[in-house]
Amino acid sequence: MRFVHLSDLHLGKRVNEFSMLEDQEYILTEIINIIDDQKAEAVIIAGDVYDKSIPSAEAVELFDNFLVRLSKRNLKVFVISGNHDSAERIAFGGRLMDKSGIYMSPVYGGKVEPISLTDKFGELNVYMLPFIKPSNVRRFYPEEEIVTYTDAVKVAVDNMNMDISKRNILVTHQFVTGATRSESEDISVGGSDNVDAAVFEGFDYVALGHIHRSQKCSSEFIRYCGTPLKYSFSEVNDQKSVTVVDINQKGDINLQFIPLTPKRDMAEIKGTFDEVKAKSHQYGMPFCDNYMRIILTDEEDVPEAMAKLRVIYKNVMTIDYDNKRTRFDSHIDGAKDVESRSPFGHFSEFYEQQNGQPLSDEQTKFLQEIMEQIWGDEQ
Repeated sequence: MRFVHLSDLHLGKRVNEFSMLEDQEYILTEIINIIDDQKAEAVIIAGDVYDKSIPSAEAVELFDNFLVRLSKRNLKVFVISGNHDSAERIAFGGRLMDKSGIYMSPVYGGKVEPISLTDKFGELNVYMLPFIKPSNVRRFYPEEEIVTYTDAVKVAVDNMNMDISKRNILVTHQFVTGATRSESEDISVGGSDNVDAAVFEGFDYVALGHIHRSQKCSSEFIRYCGTPLKYSFSEVNDQKSVTVVDINQKGDINLQFIPLTPKRDMAEIKGTFDEVKAKSHQYGMPFCDNYMRIILTDEEDVPEAMAKLRVIYKNVMTIDYDNKRTRFDSHIDGAKDVESRSPFGHFSEFYEQQNGQPLSDEQTKFLQEIMEQIWGDEQ
């Protein structure tokens, strides 16, 4: 059986205040064409359908149109909720849509029942595990010691009672230890959301969502497919693709990666203001229509640089400077290991810089309680 593995559509997303809806509509049509060309029999969407838990009407309409187009092709479609989605909203109407071959993951309720498909090789089971936190699993298994995300996913998987003699696919949305992140993903408190890939042992293929770069995790068949579009300039050199998975007889899986070409790409240009202007003649269209990050090397800030450059590059998203001043500032900031600190650490440092004194014990306790409510788990 041939599956197309998608994830992290982030419909309705804005990048540097630019709406991506038009680009998302374009890329979804391209994906439909790939599905047709590849004669896929099933489509997996491994979470983060929307960019917000309460998506805009335009984002919902776009996804609705996409599902309708898929259903007209008599495909099996498996959709789970990610950390950006509302699990309840993704689950809405799921039992009705099951009859049309569109399977929406229910809110996690302690058990995950497989959807059984049949092809010439026999039975194939698809397990849909939406994004879960330790607190989501603890309530159903109070007798289990569930502290970490690995504990939570392991308990959830162990209670699937999977028959490993059959072919089994897991669709889930978690951060598997060792995966390479990009700037467009949410970073959890202290990196506490890591899940050990060992918990997925026994599955023939694990279709992951959450990480925005296409990559494997410990095994060729535990995979992130990545986003269909670039959502940050850390991904400027990435090649986005659709992952096509052929599940043949037990132990026989083949993968293909079909490149995606966006309506507008992301690009960077570096040079002085005059050099950047001149490069527009060198590159021409459609390059100048891309979403641009421009890095100016002028020693003095250029007045109204954004407005002036948008006359030439209409989709300039950001302008940064690389000169003696910024390199000196970067050297000072770089003395601190920013990425290793948790949001609590960042806030504590910010508070002390602004107020000339550290957080009090009462303030620290209050802030920790607020952060636990926001992230739904202990720091």
